[in-house]
Amino acid sequence: MKYLLSVIVSLLLFTNMLFSQQASQWRGKDRDGIYDEKGLLRSWPTAGPTLLWHYDNLGEGHASAAVVAHEKIYTAGATDGKGKVFAFSLDGKLIWSTPYGDEWIESYPGSRSTPLINSGKVYLMSALGKIVCLSADKGNILWSVDIMKDYDGRNIVWGVTENLLIDGDKLFCTAGGIKNNVIALNKNTGKLIWSNPGNGEISAYCSPLLITLPARKVVVTMTEKSILGLDAATGKKLWSYEQINQYAVHANTPLYSNGYLYCVSGYGCGGVILKLSADGSSVEKVWKNSRLDSRMGGVVLLNGKIYGLGDKVKGLFAIDWKTGNEVAYEKFNGRMGSIISADGLLFTYDESGEVALIEPTLAGFKKLGGFKVPYGSAQHWAHPVIENGRLYIRHGNSLMVYDIRK
Repeated sequence: MKYLLSVIVSLLLFTNMLFSQQASQWRGKDRDGIYDEKGLLRSWPTAGPTLLWHYDNLGEGHASAAVVAHEKIYTAGATDGKGKVFAFSLDGKLIWSTPYGDEWIESYPGSRSTPLINSGKVYLMSALGKIVCLSADKGNILWSVDIMKDYDGRNIVWGVTENLLIDGDKLFCTAGGIKNNVIALNKNTGKLIWSNPGNGEISAYCSPLLITLPARKVVVTMTEKSILGLDAATGKKLWSYEQINQYAVHANTPLYSNGYLYCVSGYGCGGVILKLSADGSSVEKVWKNSRLDSRMGGVVLLNGKIYGLGDKVKGLFAIDWKTGNEVAYEKFNGRMGSIISADGLLFTYDESGEVALIEPTLAGFKKLGGFKVPYGSAQHWAHPVIENGRLYIRHGNSLMVYDIRK
């Protein structure tokens, strides 16, 4: 009996390890832009860290890299309006590429969403609202759903731009319909599990967040004029809070920590902290700060401060998590861009194409290095990714991989 129990425990541990290795999602394991890396370089040479390899035939788009530890790298791009998912070995060899259908060809053409890897499958939503599920190993399409046709979804000005979210067997997305506003699909079949009308608003480029509380799990996303909280198990709308800006663009994933939720939008809207009730069934406003108004580059929470690059007032901001007050640092960088963090450091990638390494200190921001990305095309909108001491930068048709270990 003891031997059998030992075997079962070993198998469970192996299975958990295997599944964890097969997982990768937007902005890291908690979708908060924090990467669990240690031993990274504390300064960069003038020309930047060592470029290990680059691939220059991705096509158009700004999907980030999805890196599965010790296995593969995935991303997406489009050529002549046709989208593809790509899978690479860790040394940059193309393993497979699979067409998934039409992609965005209007303003800022190309793929938007970063592939989501879960339990041996790859999930992606096109800017036209087609969700595809592929085999992570071979790249063959297992199922697909068109949220515009199947769920009366409505597209938006620059094409739906949502990085999908999975919990258990549920895959969440915002269809943006009047009746089917936020939906949960079975991740294995694509069949509908639940649908909620939300506030009947169109989607707003937001990638949802899952909050796990003792009483329930809550899915949080932003639609045209609202922050929404939904019960992840049933789809019931728990609460909504008004969030409005000029163009109905709320492209940043909400940020959660210890009972408090931070949601930030660009075009001068800024960010708000909401306190969740213990069971997640209601929220109340704690503070609002309009100065930090990241448009689509995300923010990170590090040592009690929110860091992000502003939109209306450009530059790197530090905001106190508890009070919402701006920390009086001399502004670093005068551009819009994205931000992530690892090993206590900040990594920014701005609209000029500069990648910077920054140490936040008590005295202010200390720049430890920076470089301009040498390859690629069009906008610098993909978010950086760090995995196993490597920095992944996507710029249009190019993916570049840098060694940032000591």
